[in-house]
Amino acid sequence: MMKPLFSNIVAAITGSDASILAAKYAIVMAKIYRCHLTAVYVVDTATIRQLTLSKIFIQEESQEYEKSLEANGKRYLAFVEELARAKGVKIETEIRRGAVYTEILTAAEDKKADLIVLGGWEQHRSARDIISHAHREVMVNAKCSVLLVKEPNVDHIYKNV
Repeated sequence: MMKPLFSNIVAAITGSDASILAAKYAIVMAKIYRCHLTAVYVVDTATIRQLTLSKIFIQEESQEYEKSLEANGKRYLAFVEELARAKGVKIETEIRRGAVYTEILTAAEDKKADLIVLGGWEQHRSARDIISHAHREVMVNAKCSVLLVKEPNVDHIYKNV
């Protein structure tokens, strides 16, 4: 019997509309192909540290910003968990701290992921923003396949599964 192409999926959640659409796509894939799904949100402490060292943030601001990012991450992951539950898909969620791309790659390795799912670039974002940089680093350095979701009908697909 041939081994399936993928059985463990890691979906990177940033809170952007694109990452939520990617999460819906990953949920559909997990349901159809009976895969294990993990949604990962990264509190970008690497960038916060750079901003503090550059004196753009003072220590108190960086701590407050980190707490805010963690609260946002919990909220986004709870939303994705509810989306999965609505489709009868079991999902594991995880908040990590560090550089976004490093933590996504580490999560994929820890979960023995066969596939990392990322949201496509949003039109109003600069190609040089932090998320775009993280996406490029994940695509270049991943040890498994990476799917960049750009499907325009994700909501329709999600609703009909």
